[in-house]
Amino acid sequence: MLKKHFLPFALRQAQDEREKMYFREMSKSMELLETYEHHGDGYNPFLITPTWQIAQLNYLPEQGFRSLTKIDRHLETDEAFVLFSGTAVLIVAEEVEGSLTLYTTPMEPEKTYNVPKNVWHNIALAEDARVLIVENSNTHLGDFEFRDLNEQEKSELEQQLTPYFKEG
Repeated sequence: MLKKHFLPFALRQAQDEREKMYFREMSKSMELLETYEHHGDGYNPFLITPTWQIAQLNYLPEQGFRSLTKIDRHLETDEAFVLFSGTAVLIVAEEVEGSLTLYTTPMEPEKTYNVPKNVWHNIALAEDARVLIVENSNTHLGDFEFRDLNEQEKSELEQQLTPYFKEG
């Protein structure tokens, strides 16, 4: 009879001990790890080391597919993109004798896209888009060159992007 009453008590204690151990391990884990999140709009470089950085780009109105007016390139570093969620289309361009040829690629979640240095690029985002960006540290502070799109290029880009975005 004693064993019958002792067993449920022992199980409850074991579950409590597992919970205590779990919370102790989580507490220690959080002392050893750093975590980052970005829930606001726009670009946020949240982990910057001496040689590389990770940023997150969330929707901004100027990154909407009908709002893009320029492209940029980095002269000293590649830039890698990973779609977390939502709809995003990566844009790359070749410039020959001052004229751009634009190419669009709809991003797939959890796939890494690398834009090599010196390649003109931008990204069109839907309102639900969240994109991780990995690049050399402090790229966002000066390793970039912008080029405005002319009216013909804007029109061509919008035509290419329209099929990927729902009208809302």
